[in-house]
Amino acid sequence: MAEGSRNEPAMDATRFAALAEAYGSDLRRWPEAERVAAAIFAPSETGQAILQHARRLDALLDGYRVGAPDKALHGSIVQAAGRYLAQRRRQRFWWLGLGLAGIGLAGAVAGLALVSIVTPEVQPDHYVLDANATAFGDASPDRDAIEEDL
Repeated sequence: MAEGSRNEPAMDATRFAALAEAYGSDLRRWPEAERVAAAIFAPSETGQAILQHARRLDALLDGYRVGAPDKALHGSIVQAAGRYLAQRRRQRFWWLGLGLAGIGLAGAVAGLALVSIVTPEVQPDHYVLDANATAFGDASPDRDAIEEDL
């Protein structure tokens, strides 16, 4: 419904009531395209009744005030927020611990895989484990006597 258009339909009561309910009684708050038709319809008896109802609703909405919360409500909100933050810190600590344990386990598995891949699997042909064998060689008493003779 553009301004200056002669072929635009006149505003009916249903459309006027819907716009008044949505935008209030002040026509300056209405959409620009609807203002001209609304200004033409507003002086009618139906338009005045609709605007009067919208003015009463506007006055009720303008007069509504929300009071400040009391100390008990404020305290309970602050206390709940403190508990929530403490719980989040605890969860974050546990997730950090689980992450570090997972990293350690992954490192151990990677190290085991690397050692098993890099280390050659040379098996001695014949090895007899006796009581005198050590990691440094044979520690038998006969061997010491032989070394002393040299």
